[in-house]
Amino acid sequence: MTRDEYNAFCASLPATNHVVQWGNSDVWKVGTKLFAVCGWNDGKDAFTFKVSDIAWEILPDMPGLRPAPYLASRGMKWIQHYEEPGLSDTELKAHIEASYDMAKSKLTKKLRADLGI
Repeated sequence: MTRDEYNAFCASLPATNHVVQWGNSDVWKVGTKLFAVCGWNDGKDAFTFKVSDIAWEILPDMPGLRPAPYLASRGMKWIQHYEEPGLSDTELKAHIEASYDMAKSKLTKKLRADLGI
């Protein structure tokens, strides 16, 4: 997945917003909750997303994936796809969408209603 494809996919999810921060990273949120980051890893795009407990046990053992720098070191369950082979584009999109759903579920009912989600 390219950075442009990543940004287009994240933008297609309802009620998302985008900011560029943390050293030119594309940061995506639903409401106020972070769900995905695309930043640089030695000049290559690296995609970071929140994962379930089960995915946290499995994904770090796959080539091209690792616990996300900074986020995982703070006890959060975030994975970074940083090199090939990693995940296919379809799998990566599914994990980003799952991260979106987890972030969305943490919003208040009022905010979800205000956002139409």
